[in-house]
Amino acid sequence: MTGPAPGDHIVWPAAFGTRFLVFADVEEEFDWRAPLSRANRATSAMAAFPEAHRRFADHGVGLVCMADHPIATDPRAVEILHRVIEDGRSAIGTQLHAWVTPPYADPQPGDTFPGNLPRDLEAAKLDTITEALSAAFGTSPLIYRAGRYGIGPHTAELLAARGYRIDSSVRAGYDYAIEGGPDFSRLDNRAYWLGGLIELPLSTVFTGALRRGGAGLYRTLARVPHGRGAFARAGLLERIALTPEDMPIEAALRAVRVAVAAGERMLTFSFHSPSLVPGQTPYVRNADDLARFWQWWERMFAELDRLGIQPTTLVDILAASDRR
Repeated sequence: MTGPAPGDHIVWPAAFGTRFLVFADVEEEFDWRAPLSRANRATSAMAAFPEAHRRFADHGVGLVCMADHPIATDPRAVEILHRVIEDGRSAIGTQLHAWVTPPYADPQPGDTFPGNLPRDLEAAKLDTITEALSAAFGTSPLIYRAGRYGIGPHTAELLAARGYRIDSSVRAGYDYAIEGGPDFSRLDNRAYWLGGLIELPLSTVFTGALRRGGAGLYRTLARVPHGRGAFARAGLLERIALTPEDMPIEAALRAVRVAVAAGERMLTFSFHSPSLVPGQTPYVRNADDLARFWQWWERMFAELDRLGIQPTTLVDILAASDRR
């Protein structure tokens, strides 16, 4: 994916400080090892969402709930999310899982990344989920994430035409090209203008003695058998995503400290809502994993507080964005 042009990075005002945002990908349940299917629309894990929200709210943290079509069309899930956004800090965003969002077409290779779809089909699916969320919550969503981070060449234009203000489909430092998706390996965590939208990437931090080599060195190591693992174990270079899902807390804490020392002003965290129930994702398989999931957040919030990094909201981000 082409990165921002010179001068297109968001300049956060000094008064904004250093902030963080937590995304919850609020979605249906499915077998992560099986092919994606439009038949997977169960949302039973939403029963755990009110308690999860309470835990975040106890730390003053709102959730940006990126809801997909099975969630938006399930009255029980909608009722739960209505109560969540009553906290005044949480918000509803759009997540487009192309495989469970009408209208449907004959499956083609790579079309689970919505940006790979023909423009008219991507637009129609975007209309379906946007209209469902608008009807469910009485207001149009302002932030979007493509399922599987699958932003495409028409996505920004389609979003802007429908009143979206922020996209958060970029997963900095990751490359999905081998699966037919976008390559973000050359993009960093800085927010930037994407047409008339704010692009707010999910944060990825390179740590280790050779971290200044960053994404370039990490790409090179992909060509060396077991190179990335060997460098990570030796403390030379490791890629850390800010999520409790398959990312040890010690590594994540180290990544936050590195990011702050490097002057990063916005950190974005994420998790999937089915991880709140053991057995629904590969990241939380049992009760012990769930306990570790919550311990991860407790330790992370303590470190963020120690570093003086405060939670933010979509309203704050829009107000602080420098439109030049």
